[in-house]
Amino acid sequence: MFRFIRAFIVDFIDLLFPTLCLGCSQSLSANEKVLCTRCRISLPETGQHRDPYDQNHLLNKFAGKVPIRFLSSYVYFTKGGIVQKLIHGIKYKGQKEAAKEIAGWYGHQLKLESKLTDEIDVVIGVPLHRSRLQQRGYNQADLIAEGLAEALDVPVRADILIRSRFKESQTHKNRLERWENVSTVFAVVNQNEVKDKNVVIVDDVLTTGATIEACAAELIKAGCKSVGVLTLATTK
Repeated sequence: MFRFIRAFIVDFIDLLFPTLCLGCSQSLSANEKVLCTRCRISLPETGQHRDPYDQNHLLNKFAGKVPIRFLSSYVYFTKGGIVQKLIHGIKYKGQKEAAKEIAGWYGHQLKLESKLTDEIDVVIGVPLHRSRLQQRGYNQADLIAEGLAEALDVPVRADILIRSRFKESQTHKNRLERWENVSTVFAVVNQNEVKDKNVVIVDDVLTTGATIEACAAELIKAGCKSVGVLTLATTK
């Protein structure tokens, strides 16, 4: 009886305040989360984790800079597209559960379809400076890392890599400017936590790779065995 009443109340609340798809703003059905079925099917998936050629091509971005074991993103980011809406909602509109849910979709896909993530000791989100974290209230990269780690059944840590200095936004900067903006702002606070371990860095969107490169350089300096990279989205 209690279960019936609870279900009735939930249905009534959904009727008054329907949960909307973050892609098309239509009401979600009871078995849909974050995106309606049509929007989820239309996500521009990269398939990078399935293609060895893609892996070699992607890793060229870091060739001669830092050794990256693998690099893979879930979907392509295009201006005005559904992925931009998702990322904007996650970063600026408090869609924290969406970050974990979508990351979980990707994590399950990686686990079933790829060997890239077979050997992971710890997952780490790209950190925010404490002032930005206080302003926003959460770090979207940590939430994405949590969703991936849960799906992949590996540990996630948000207390190993820190952003020690605040720098201005990376938006509208070219690769050199991005690198100069972040090259000295990250630090590993406990090297024993990453020494001889396979670490995966997680972020929301991969653009030039400057931020990832700066994080990887610090982790490698701290003695980690390898660095992999996973992001929700990437620019083409």
